[in-house]
Amino acid sequence: MEPCVHVITLGVDDLERALAFYRDGLGLPTEGVVGDEYEGSKTEPAGATVLFKLESGLILSLYPRSELAKDAHIPPTPPASGEFSIGHLVRERSDVDALLAEARRAGATLTHDAHERAWGIYSGYFRDPDGHLWEIIWNPRYSPGKS
Repeated sequence: MEPCVHVITLGVDDLERALAFYRDGLGLPTEGVVGDEYEGSKTEPAGATVLFKLESGLILSLYPRSELAKDAHIPPTPPASGEFSIGHLVRERSDVDALLAEARRAGATLTHDAHERAWGIYSGYFRDPDGHLWEIIWNPRYSPGKS
């Protein structure tokens, strides 16, 4: 396996609500819901999904939680948060506060205000409307654009 990730798929309870949060609230570019012509069945997953093309070729995908479980052939489970977080590096320290405020306005719940960490970064956390945990990070050694 090559050391890269191409797609991160988040299971969501309400695809339209999640689309609005990421597209309208956070400004991520997308064509909206695609694949909705595939209806699925009791055992086969439906195709409706939302794709966001991010930098470096990464795709953030939103897929109904129930359909993701069918697709992976696993039993559906209740939403859980805290098992992992998605980290978003920003260029400037002030961008952390700005993005946390933007996320809150879009409907996110802040779980930890931005603050200085002992190891030299400045970061804070929010949960999206489906409970997915995001950390917004300014790290002077690893900010976007630095090599």
